[in-house]
Amino acid sequence: MEVLLIDPLVPEALSWLQERHDVSYHPELGDDASALRKAVYKTRALVLPPHVIVSQEFLNFAPKLQLVARMQISSDNTDLDACARRQVRVVQARSATVRSNAEYLLYGLLMLYRRGMVSALLGRKLSQVRMGRELCGSTVGLLGLAPVAHTLAPMLKGLGVRLIGYDPAVHHAAALWDKLGVEPVTVQELLSRADAVSLQMVYASRFRGWINERLLNHCKPGQLWVGVSRSSLFDPEALALALSDGRIDACLLDGANPQFAAEGTPLYDVPNLHLTPRLGSHTREAKLRASWYVAHRIHETLSPQAALAEARLSDFSALDSLDSGGQDSGGMEDPQTISPSQWASLGDLRT
Repeated sequence: MEVLLIDPLVPEALSWLQERHDVSYHPELGDDASALRKAVYKTRALVLPPHVIVSQEFLNFAPKLQLVARMQISSDNTDLDACARRQVRVVQARSATVRSNAEYLLYGLLMLYRRGMVSALLGRKLSQVRMGRELCGSTVGLLGLAPVAHTLAPMLKGLGVRLIGYDPAVHHAAALWDKLGVEPVTVQELLSRADAVSLQMVYASRFRGWINERLLNHCKPGQLWVGVSRSSLFDPEALALALSDGRIDACLLDGANPQFAAEGTPLYDVPNLHLTPRLGSHTREAKLRASWYVAHRIHETLSPQAALAEARLSDFSALDSLDSGGQDSGGMEDPQTISPSQWASLGDLRT
């Protein structure tokens, strides 16, 4: 088979790709490593879910493979060096989930500020419901200036939030801070001033356990945390202690490693730690953008001449031009401003 889908595309993008290539969809192979290795022998392009690992050993079973695509962003499930040696293109729909993740962080902040809402929905009386807070007038620290922060910042500014921020990769004098309306501070000052912290930092191996006891000692008492970054940024013991002694009142993290709070770990059964399974990117619009992006990348990789010759049919052509491989972005500063969410066919999409 030419294209093997383990992770599905939306119907429109799938039909478009099927008109141009031999496409097979076998989601059951994602949980059967042996069968998957047999299936990829003649496959040229793969679309994989996050839990399927691409290693050097895996690539040895796929001699014709030219492209591995993911609908989500992740760096720990693909051996990038091995793919580079084999000249296998690695595609991730990086821009597709930025807006949905930003909205998840905003929702998380609102939920933690107003946790009484959940209690009320569970039927508790007003006298039993915890007093809430307002985002307006509070200070939120943006820990990391990944693209998600570029979309989240104006959302929070529109609600009257004071924004401070820190990113180890962005100089405090960079023009980006002013552009986003964020006051650059040290990480220690961010933690000591912020009522809530939004974590969207790009992960690198040198930052494993970076959010440790020494850093969390600077937390403003009763601080709230939301995050979509890798859970490996945290020292689990330090986070568990901060959650138990009042430095952090509650923490909501999306897409944490399954072992992060497993039984036998310091974070197991901590009541004010809330984990969600990659819900930040789980929207119809994000799926739509990611599907079209991946479909176009597959087509241009397998049939480069045909891709150049035909006009693009996707309404997400601006996003489709963005690629981690350094393709031209058409001169646009902020591709996230082009992110339609009102498609007539959305109600018919299967997720």
